[in-house]
Amino acid sequence: MKLKHLSTAMILATLPATGVFAAALDRSGQSMSAFLQPGNYFEAGITALDPDVSGKEAGSSATRRDIADMGEDYYFPNAALKLQINDKFSFGLLYDQPFGADAEYSGKNVFVSDSSNTILAPAALESIRASTIDNTFNGLTANQRVGAALQAQGVNLSTPAGQAQFAATLNAYNNDAATKAAIDAGVKQGVAARVDAGINEINGLLGKGGTKVEVDTQNLAMVFGFQPNKNWNLYAGGVYQTIKGNISLRGQAYSIYNGYDADIKETGGVGWLAGFAYQIPEIALKASLTYRSEVDHDVNIRENLPTLPALSLLGQAAAGEAIKNSSADTTITTPQSVNFDFQTGIMADTVAFANVRWVNWKDFSVQPYKFGQLSKVVGPIVNRPNGFDLVSYADDQWTVTTGVGRKLNDKWAGNVSVGWDSGAGDPITTLGPTEGYWNVGLGLQYSPTPQTFIAGGVKYFWLGDAKAQTGAQAGSDQYLAEFSDNNAIAYGLKLGYKF
Repeated sequence: MKLKHLSTAMILATLPATGVFAAALDRSGQSMSAFLQPGNYFEAGITALDPDVSGKEAGSSATRRDIADMGEDYYFPNAALKLQINDKFSFGLLYDQPFGADAEYSGKNVFVSDSSNTILAPAALESIRASTIDNTFNGLTANQRVGAALQAQGVNLSTPAGQAQFAATLNAYNNDAATKAAIDAGVKQGVAARVDAGINEINGLLGKGGTKVEVDTQNLAMVFGFQPNKNWNLYAGGVYQTIKGNISLRGQAYSIYNGYDADIKETGGVGWLAGFAYQIPEIALKASLTYRSEVDHDVNIRENLPTLPALSLLGQAAAGEAIKNSSADTTITTPQSVNFDFQTGIMADTVAFANVRWVNWKDFSVQPYKFGQLSKVVGPIVNRPNGFDLVSYADDQWTVTTGVGRKLNDKWAGNVSVGWDSGAGDPITTLGPTEGYWNVGLGLQYSPTPQTFIAGGVKYFWLGDAKAQTGAQAGSDQYLAEFSDNNAIAYGLKLGYKF
């Protein structure tokens, strides 16, 4: 079988556009393929994604408006350098951007602010308004009610005439039912006006524009390999990872968080990876298993919560001041993962390949410090007495890609593939409302010389339908929108050089 030189070409041709719209925040797929190439090797590539993710308000949303495409286009590069130091030891540098998010809501829906938004859900706000008016009014003595009524009429109660009028009116209030009813109605109307003015002032603190998220990571792995013989390769190394991002919550969906901004300044963390590979070059068989650890990032997230004065409506004004003046680091932990890669020759000039990836999203969550403190104050209203997260996921992710590659001639090779991704749960966060996917892909590779190649690929994704929920709803069956019949197209280009 003519597979010895084909094994490298076929796997390389599958790489562009492999894991670009996986569950949760997963992007690159974190392949180890470059490090497992024979000899000295270098590659650089770029992948771009064009998603279309639209839906409709549903569930607990009071309206049923359409939601336009909220998935933003994005791209990410990758590069790798592998050096075979001698027949026993190898060294590699692998760069990619493993996790990320890029989305923005527009139009008129619950994830975009407009003039009709209120600091709390309309029903809850009306209940608070009514109870505040009643409690304030009922707390007024007869003297206070009469005094308020006369002051509203412009009477100066500090003058002798004003005091005489006060005494006469108070006597009538205490002895004439009609006078009492008229004064009470007027005073209650005045209390209602003041309460409404306060609510309107607080509603004026709400954010403008649409909900938006942008998260980027970079990953650099330094890998050392040991090959005791031609069949086995044992490898491990350290990982340096950075993360940065911006998140803005807008619209009625986020209630008191409408206007919240989080600026995650770029920060770094360290982790590790380890794995092993087994190969039989004569039949193009190669299998590898790689584990990547979690990476912790301790970040002092810059948070803006303009609606904290609204806590006065809940009798929690002091809590609002405490949150405003507090600060602490937030730990963001990117998840651990396992990749299994396999290929084998199945006939002359033809290989079959498969990749299985597991990512531990179930244990992933992000709760910025001030966001979390506020969630503990308002949590009891939504049956979350311990608060809630900004982002979390219900399930781990499983991704499977399988396909066939074939050498067409000395310069050209191609492949076809099919992929499936489980998603990370449904309902899922409003910041990424899809549940996994199915995809089909085509790859083509041109090798102008035995040492160089150019590989390109395209994949079409059928994105899984999902219900979208806010952090306050996570873990329940509640949701605010449904996203269905969505898709994405990914394109990849890669250059490689063997030396």
